[in-house]
Amino acid sequence: MVKVKPFRGLRPPKAIVAKVAARPYDVLSSDEARDEASGNEMSLYHITRPEIEFPKGTDEHCSEVYRRAVDNFHAFQAKGWLVEDGKECYYIYAQTMGNHKQYGFVVATGVRDYIEGRIKKHELTRHDKEEDRMKHIRNTKANIEPVFLAFHDNQELEEIIKRVSEKEAEYDFVSADGIRHELWVISDSETVKEVTDAFASMQALYIADGHHRTAAAALVGDEMARNNPNHKGDEEYNYFLAVCFPESHLKIIDYNRLVKDLNGLTVEQFIEAIGKNFDVTPMGKEIYRPSGLHDFALYVGGNWYSLVAHADTYDDSDPIRCLDVTISSKYILDEILGITDLRRDKRIDFVGGIRGLGELKARVDSGEMAMALALYPVSMHQLLAIADSGNIMPPKTTWFEPKLRSGLVIHKLV
Repeated sequence: MVKVKPFRGLRPPKAIVAKVAARPYDVLSSDEARDEASGNEMSLYHITRPEIEFPKGTDEHCSEVYRRAVDNFHAFQAKGWLVEDGKECYYIYAQTMGNHKQYGFVVATGVRDYIEGRIKKHELTRHDKEEDRMKHIRNTKANIEPVFLAFHDNQELEEIIKRVSEKEAEYDFVSADGIRHELWVISDSETVKEVTDAFASMQALYIADGHHRTAAAALVGDEMARNNPNHKGDEEYNYFLAVCFPESHLKIIDYNRLVKDLNGLTVEQFIEAIGKNFDVTPMGKEIYRPSGLHDFALYVGGNWYSLVAHADTYDDSDPIRCLDVTISSKYILDEILGITDLRRDKRIDFVGGIRGLGELKARVDSGEMAMALALYPVSMHQLLAIADSGNIMPPKTTWFEPKLRSGLVIHKLV
């Protein structure tokens, strides 16, 4: 069973929530954060990306930057831009993007559940990225931004979502990217107990997005426990901030590839090489989108092609070998183009499908890239199956939209 608890959320007054709320720290650069926060002293970027207050080029990982995050965090509270709820609560957070709407529970989830594998992962993490967020959490003594978790559909929680969301939301605003954000506060003891009990019936939670944030939050909590000689186990640092969504609410979109050169091959030679493991069908000049699993859209030499993988290139009974990222990595990127390390090779770039296939075409047509490969999106079923099997997805496999907005609720560790 997994353990979640209500907590006294630190959050903005309703009148200024749209000014405080910000995109996650890791989806934009320092320059983009500086631009988005321009003229807005209430922007959460002053806490999550405090390097924006220093001259351009300042090392965002230096001690002065982390200290500024702490100073700004305290200032936001002193000025009343972040106010702590008077009692422990859960929260329901809804996001609407176009016709898609998803509801998640904002909870404090257990550090031990992550350490002991009940919060399951599907990606590897890098120590440098973990350490950055660990320093931020150590200094602020708070989970400023939530992690993004999923769980198998649960009827009790669906009924709570329906009941609570029929009431007027505490927050309801549309961010600059067109996403609608709503938040309801669950403070009555009966519903709080229902939420706690429903999560306690689960065997696992799953990291959907934000593996580095999850690892950092859990590791700092574990570190604080080990460093406290009077540790009892019920301290707030034993939990970290998460938004947990039912799996059927979530939408994974395609995560596509661009490559700078054809490894010395002509377009004709490249297409011929692909034909050894794929049925190649020319699709013309108009953008072509993959029709299903094991169908890829290739754009090269000004034309689109459908690539249908031969049956011997995958195994649908194997959670890793069935993935289109595995097929394309092995039979196109590795064997033909010589790209073996997706994390470090400078010849390859990755583009989330939210930007559209038109961006792939434009970057190839400009001469910046030689070819683009669009993949059919991974399903939530595939993601959970991989996490349950203990396997790790290949790099750059999943792209979730919409992203969580940071700053709606913050969890203090002390």
